[in-house]
Amino acid sequence: MDLEVTPTLTIPAAELGWRFSRSSGPGGQHVNTSDSRVELSWSVLDSTVLSDEQRDRLLERLRGRLVAGVLTIAASEQRSQLRNREIALRKLAELVRAGLAPDGPRRRPTKPTKGSQRRRLAAKERRSTTKQHRRRPSAE
Repeated sequence: MDLEVTPTLTIPAAELGWRFSRSSGPGGQHVNTSDSRVELSWSVLDSTVLSDEQRDRLLERLRGRLVAGVLTIAASEQRSQLRNREIALRKLAELVRAGLAPDGPRRRPTKPTKGSQRRRLAAKERRSTTKQHRRRPSAE
């Protein structure tokens, strides 16, 4: 089943790699026999559906999550392998969508207003006075 990330980008099922293993956590006796944990991997480097700009953008933005250009998602939240597969596909689509999203507007540097500076210093003065009153009286 192909994964639609955006209306213009669909990852073919042939590019997705699946691995299954036993999941930790609750499940009773059933958990010892079923491979419900899912690992979904997709090679950003070898993908044929990405343009060079998209590939560079994903490699830059997801570099902390990539191992040799491969993005791996694990899902073991549910007891059912099928539901974990759906969760993994959704996580992958969200990650790729976020990685390809355009940058937000640049932050315009601002200075604190005179009033906010005055209020901040007045609050610091009040806290200082409160803490001075908590001190043990000096023996002088």
